[in-house]
Amino acid sequence: MNTWTALFLYGLLLACFGCISKAAENPNQRITSISASQIPSKKNMVWIPGGELIMGSDDPNAYAAEKPAVQVRVEGFWMETTEVTNAQFQKFVEATGYKTVAERPISWEELKKQLPPNTPKLSEEELAPGSMVFIAPNRPVSLNDISAWWQWVKGANWRHPEGPESDLAGRENHPVVHIAYEDALAYADWVGKRLPTEAEWEFAARGGLNGEKFAWGDEFAPGGIYLANTFQGNFPSKDEGKDGFNSTAPVQSFPPNAYGAYDMIGNVWELTSDWFDALKHARTAGKVAKLDAGMNPCYNPSNPYAMERVIKGGSFLCASNYCTNYRPAARQGQAYDSGTSNVGFRLVWDGNPKRKNG
Repeated sequence: MNTWTALFLYGLLLACFGCISKAAENPNQRITSISASQIPSKKNMVWIPGGELIMGSDDPNAYAAEKPAVQVRVEGFWMETTEVTNAQFQKFVEATGYKTVAERPISWEELKKQLPPNTPKLSEEELAPGSMVFIAPNRPVSLNDISAWWQWVKGANWRHPEGPESDLAGRENHPVVHIAYEDALAYADWVGKRLPTEAEWEFAARGGLNGEKFAWGDEFAPGGIYLANTFQGNFPSKDEGKDGFNSTAPVQSFPPNAYGAYDMIGNVWELTSDWFDALKHARTAGKVAKLDAGMNPCYNPSNPYAMERVIKGGSFLCASNYCTNYRPAARQGQAYDSGTSNVGFRLVWDGNPKRKNG
């Protein structure tokens, strides 16, 4: 999914897999209004006790980046019960004046660093602010051509999820989308929290069930009941909405897991702090050499220019006939400097579990 932006802007003729880079009006824009001595409120957070985790999957049907399953240990931490919502993000923007990556012009100087040498420069019009939006085709299409359902839309951003004519009316409690990694970091700075590591996220998503296929067990829809916001039907043209939704859903629309966290599976993919390495589990297991110091911390064999962070949990677009990423073990790379209409985030905090809620 990290390849979308450059793919659409340059076309298949360039055979280029990259991502849009955008320079902030202040390139290092970070919010530091909360000092290190201040303790964030633990309202709407749950304690994740930590422990041993079987991370990844040895299931024959699991994707290669999830294999092999490895055992790791996670220390306890606090996690937000839901994805960050539009209403929460709006309060941050109103308080700080922050402008997201999708609201800024694209920086050609940054973009070309992640593209093949001698790639022609884009025009100023092509470098205008925007983001990637899922638009369902009106007929069945080949699953080999993502341009049939992903489009670069000028003016699409967190305020306008489908483009300039859309808004957040009625979606205040939906997860915020079109968020790039630095946007999530800026929000985290403001509230005094941080993004979870991939291991922390997966541990929390499993809710104490170590090794099961889904966050609630080994059956996707037990008793015919859908427990997450995913895609039912013929992806990408026909979402039957059996789970009650055809796009993002309000947070807490489905039951929480055993730790009290909602929507760890489906709704929107969630950013983590880890760089994406397609061979991470194999390296952890000692089956593949570790990345040398000084090398690109991101490794994606299908995209040698990638600079991606791990996203987890799948989204409302995950479907049985295309991508079964509605599982704790699922992992993909997301361009660190790009957002889409199905990626959001939630935060964690290293607090003292004996402290009272703030």
